[in-house]
Amino acid sequence: MYFTDRGIEELAARRGEEEVSLAWLADRLSEFTDVHPEFETAIERLATWLARLDDPDD
Repeated sequence: MYFTDRGIEELAARRGEEEVSLAWLADRLSEFTDVHPEFETAIERLATWLARLDDPDD
């Protein structure tokens, strides 16, 4: 297990039953990068990856 998996597992355990919109998620990611600008590149990569999941060219 990677160290980061613990946070992912906590998210699933605490909020896994909730339904959220992608707009809500985008707002939370923006808020996170406002508070933690050092993670902006990682969040940008995650958001881009999520946006392009169904794109066969990526």
